[in-house]
Amino acid sequence: MTSTARPAAPAQPLPSARLLDLADLPIERTDIELSAPGDTLWPENATADTQKILALVRLHGHPLGVVVLDGNANHHWRTHSATVWSALRDAIDSHLAADGLPPAREPDDLIAGHGALPRCIRRRRAVLADAPPITVVVATRERPDSLWVCLDSLLSMEYVDFEIVVVDNDPQTSRTADLIADRFAPLVRYVRENRRGLAAAHNCGLAQAQGQIVAFVDDDVVVDRHWLTGIAEGFAATSQVGCVTGLILPAQLDTPAQLLLERHGGFDKGFKQRIVDTDSHRPQDPLFPFTPGRLGSGANMAFDVEVLRRLGGFDSAIGAGTFARGGDDLAAFFRVVVSGQRLVYQPSAVVWHRHHREMAALHNQAFGYGVGLGAYLTSALVHEPRMWGALLRRLPAGIAYAFNRKSARNHQRYDGLPSALARLEKRGLVFGPAAYAVSRLRAHRAAKRDN
Repeated sequence: MTSTARPAAPAQPLPSARLLDLADLPIERTDIELSAPGDTLWPENATADTQKILALVRLHGHPLGVVVLDGNANHHWRTHSATVWSALRDAIDSHLAADGLPPAREPDDLIAGHGALPRCIRRRRAVLADAPPITVVVATRERPDSLWVCLDSLLSMEYVDFEIVVVDNDPQTSRTADLIADRFAPLVRYVRENRRGLAAAHNCGLAQAQGQIVAFVDDDVVVDRHWLTGIAEGFAATSQVGCVTGLILPAQLDTPAQLLLERHGGFDKGFKQRIVDTDSHRPQDPLFPFTPGRLGSGANMAFDVEVLRRLGGFDSAIGAGTFARGGDDLAAFFRVVVSGQRLVYQPSAVVWHRHHREMAALHNQAFGYGVGLGAYLTSALVHEPRMWGALLRRLPAGIAYAFNRKSARNHQRYDGLPSALARLEKRGLVFGPAAYAVSRLRAHRAAKRDN
């Protein structure tokens, strides 16, 4: 790509997609490692039409934040180093302090080889020296092209001990089975689950898992090559870890629908590790533990196999593909935490999610998110009836949180977006408990037929 050199745009530290405009499309992405930034930053697929570059910036492999760079400026690192430095200086100093290193005076001070080996790298090497075996489960249904891209990224990971299981959920054709047999066998195992629904597919994968940890990704995700290393670091961060979630960023921002979907419901949970439990690591959230959506998403989650099996796996009455639409991941996070285990949000476990490209998906997502949220809460109380009292005490604040237009949640999610999206989500939330009842009855009937 060639362009007229001009100063880079002002820095936008840790931006949400709200800071990007439809006029900026298409928006490409790139990855910058501050200890080895290289000469050129531009992704291979950038074109003369690229207006903005969404750069994930890391230090010692750890994500520090996202910075928006000017796609019309010169491509070289030197052109944009001051922008990145200005945007992330505090995050850089914080990371260096955690590593026991002095603050850097300029970007060149971060180049690998200057000074002692960082503490985070020594810790990562210790984790990899005794790397736990991990089973990666990818549930899919009639999307072989998307699955192909996902599996290619999984097989490019730098991790010493993992297996991949693809669960073909209620398939109508043999396209997925053919793809695995023709291109990915024997590196990828194929299993079929005839019961419809993401939770049922995930339970099938859990039953097949041979690893100590089971990690789940969606078939529309591209994983970072160090994804499983980040997962393993999360499990090694503290004791009694039952679940690890990770950072989810947009893989594509090419269409108005993709940008608006990201603005409505981006999965990014931040760039700082968080440890959550009901005791010493209890978050300052008055609605905790009923807001597990703040802790991660099902597109990037991993569990201790024995813990998840002991809890009975996922509730097959909820999740994509069921009448309840979603919430299976939230219910699993909730049950892990209230069972006395810890959940770790580990930002170094990075995946890139490919959003739907069509505008119709925006409205469908808003309604489906609401239904899934209502269904999750119902599922949580069915499986953990001892939490009824805790929910009732939080109910007034929870209603305001979900339905008040001025609540912090609704302002963040819907400010500047069509009001119809907020109404759709609220309708879905009200409908969620009934949807769960219907879906649970259907799951019970399906289980009886299978037996």
